[in-house]
Amino acid sequence: MSSTVERNERPDYDEEIQAIADYVLNYRVESEEAWQTARHCLADTIGCGLLALRFPECTKHLGPLVEGTQVPDGARVPGTSFRLDPVKAAWDIGCIVRWLDFNDTWLAAEWGHPSDNLGAILALADFISQQRVRKGQQPLTMAVVLEAMIKAHEIQGNLAIENSFNRVGLDHVVLVKVASTAVATWLWGGNREQIMAAISQAWVDGQALRTYRHAPNAGSRKSWAAGDATSRAVRLADISLRGEMGIPGALSAPQWGFYDVLFSKTNKDQKLKPETQRKFTFQRQYGSYVMENILFKLSFPAEFHAQTACEAAVTLHPQVVDRINEIERIELITHESAIRIISKEGALANPADRDHCLQYMTAVPLLFGELTADHYEDEFHQRHPEIDELREKMVVIEDERYSRDYHEPEKRSIANAVQVFFNDGSHTDKVEVEYPIGHRRRREEGFKVLAEKFERNLATRFPRQRVAKIMALYRNAEDLRRTPVHEFMDLLVI
Repeated sequence: MSSTVERNERPDYDEEIQAIADYVLNYRVESEEAWQTARHCLADTIGCGLLALRFPECTKHLGPLVEGTQVPDGARVPGTSFRLDPVKAAWDIGCIVRWLDFNDTWLAAEWGHPSDNLGAILALADFISQQRVRKGQQPLTMAVVLEAMIKAHEIQGNLAIENSFNRVGLDHVVLVKVASTAVATWLWGGNREQIMAAISQAWVDGQALRTYRHAPNAGSRKSWAAGDATSRAVRLADISLRGEMGIPGALSAPQWGFYDVLFSKTNKDQKLKPETQRKFTFQRQYGSYVMENILFKLSFPAEFHAQTACEAAVTLHPQVVDRINEIERIELITHESAIRIISKEGALANPADRDHCLQYMTAVPLLFGELTADHYEDEFHQRHPEIDELREKMVVIEDERYSRDYHEPEKRSIANAVQVFFNDGSHTDKVEVEYPIGHRRRREEGFKVLAEKFERNLATRFPRQRVAKIMALYRNAEDLRRTPVHEFMDLLVI
């Protein structure tokens, strides 16, 4: 073939795109554990969003792009009085649920927070449900929302199990965009071709860099990046449902596709060498595994790799609180992913920097016996220089067993251990925590704490009677599933 022309044979959609579309269209969720976990996930995610409304740096992002805009059947944002088009509503919901780094987590080769997808799901489901009622049709029920959550969790989480986007510098919100695009197009009634077209648009859309999650550039964009991704997902679904063509080789196209441009080890114009080419690999078929194994942040609004370190620090607090000035060093024994993502030394510039610092998130509960969102704020940090003094005494050590068990499918531990050594040669116990309270291995204990967390968060926005009504609906799984989406959202607005 001549080197001056390209062969123009339009391919079938990449098999990875087809698999996602077929899963969204055809998979029946039969796992009762997945349904029940999704119910708890829904409550926890909404509660995290309500709590974030206490922070002006979050709320400044909310509301219509043009003040005074009126949207018929507008989607609601929990805890507010906004009625927005579903694209902006997805942005706002995604922003509030992620702001405090307190919603659920998935840890594998890639990390992420699958409940971020609720921004697109809840906004679009509320909008569609209201439209249906106005037209005399049956509304969507919360069962559809829960099903969409299970499927979005599965798409994002399954892609993350063996495929590390962070190692090529990409932010995990690419997976939020892809998962939300797939379920949003499905919610809107898209057929197989439209769903594949929308997914392909998400893959070629250009992807966010992780710059804003890492020292020395960590900042608040990490708190609204997922909202941005869910918003874009709803827009791409809308574009595709209007008949816009897809890009079948979005992933695999030589030189121009996602694999060659963004996922391989080199990004040169010449043909990639076979050893540098990469494509997705999968450990399992799409099902309900991710929702069943999702990790909840129940005790601490902290990056998940630090959750067990925080728990260990709280345990040690009584042993060290009266001996802070006698501390010689503090050993943090952890796993490789924690070291790569959140181990930091030097000045921390802002709350987003602090809630992604292993040493900071360990020092605060050692000193105060707890860790809350307020502990990351500038005012608190400035009042307590002893936090940074403790950070300077910390030594971070990798335990190879912790690193192995982190990736083991039947374990998926997130282990940390903390031990404090004093100037006189004495030391505390080494406190090891392998599984945080939000782990599947601690579900019975965790769901009780989750319900308490949800009720506290509801109380930050609503009167007691409303809180009681919402909690009663949350506790009755069948009633929740039958509830029309717009009626559920009625309970969450002011």
